[in-house]
Order: sequence, then C-alpha cells, then structure tokens
Amino acid sequence: MERIWSKTIRPGGKWSGFVGRGKLLRFTAYEPNANLSMLLYNAFSLCERYNMPDTLKAQHTLFLTAGNVLMSDNGRVMASIVEDTVGWHDTISGYTYRQDIDNKYGVTRYQDQSNDWFRSGQENFAVELVRNGLSLQDLVPPVNLFAKVSADETGQLAFHEHHCPQGGHVTLRTEMDVLLILSNTPNPLDTRSTYQASPIQFDVSAADLVEPNDICVAHCEENRRAFENTWEYYQLLSS
Repeated sequence: MERIWSKTIRPGGKWSGFVGRGKLLRFTAYEPNANLSMLLYNAFSLCERYNMPDTLKAQHTLFLTAGNVLMSDNGRVMASIVEDTVGWHDTISGYTYRQDIDNKYGVTRYQDQSNDWFRSGQENFAVELVRNGLSLQDLVPPVNLFAKVSADETGQLAFHEHHCPQGGHVTLRTEMDVLLILSNTPNPLDTRSTYQASPIQFDVSAADLVEPNDICVAHCEENRRAFENTWEYYQLLSS
C-alpha cells in the first residue's frame, strides 16, 4: 500500500488528529511488548464515540483481531480491523493514572527528567481531548493495541507478557470520519517493574472500497447491520 502520511509515536508519546473514512491505518511495533491506547470519536459529531460494551457484546468477544470492528454508541462501525499479525488486542483494562505510574515505576517530573519523564494514559488523553474541544468527561475505555489481557472462569484478569513480537502490526480501516487519539503508554495491568513502551510506526494509506463479502462485514450479522447503519448515515449526509 502506498503511504500518504506516516509518523513515529515515541515511548510515552501521544497524538490526535482527524482522519477521513476510507483510510488504512497501519500500526507497527518497533520493539516487543508494545501497548498503544486508542480512542475514536465521530469527526462530525464528537458526542458519538467508540463504545466498548456494544463492540464486545455484538461480536461475542473479549478482544479484537482481524474481522472485528469498533462500534460507536450509535450502532455504527467507526473502524474495522482488516489485517493483524498479533492476534489479540485488549479492550478491557483501560488506561493508567498518574498514581499508577508513580507507584509502579517511581516518581518522575518533567522539571527533572525533561521528555524522559513517565507519562500516564489519562494525562496523555486529557491533553489531546482538550486540544480537540473535549474534556475528561468524554474519556471512555480505549482499545489497547498490541496487548493481551485475558479473564479466567472466576473473572480474574491476567496480563500476558511477551505477547507482541518485534515488528508486530495491525491495520485498521476507517469506516467513518473520525477524531483519532493515541497514547503510547504502558498497559495498566502490565506486571513488569520497568516502564515498557515501544516506538510505534503509524502509516496511513488509501483503502479499497468495501465489498459485500469483506472479512469484517461478513464476520457476523451484527457487524453487517452496523455497516448498513454507517452506509445509511453517509448516504443521508451526501444527499
């Protein structure tokens, strides 16, 4: 695929921007054990955003991989996962807070460590939300790309170390015009005592038209209905 834009998100880094529908977003981990937290909002109506409970319930899953979609709270497909070498992306463990980072990795400050201070997911999201006219009230559970968190029969959650290999990558296709917010910070359930964050390569290219037998459309009936809701939304906007 021919890239039309690319960026490297450094460890602890953050990014936000508006991305049009019909784009391929490829994320590649430079190093093992990556965790990239992601939020999605409707670019035309920021009150519509990625909804974790509906996404999981509709697709009968705990995690996301190729064939799955990210649904909004209005029952539309915001993005779909069209290619994945990692196989499991966490949806349930959320993001880190300042106190989590200080307790686990030690207290750091920008005044002392400059850009090497340890950022939390909440702080990164807060900055980018405000930058785009939103606030902490608009913060919802993110998708944690590259991370694996499973649950046993008792509901206990387990973080899986060494899940993402070096060079692991996942490609999403935007089905709506979205505000995308990213935070390259550790998973809150990461059991390691050192601040783990891999540089992430972020490449954008144009996507082909979605076919009726597309892997994400055909994944389940709930996905097809969500795609139909999305197509109808844009038909009415363009008429």
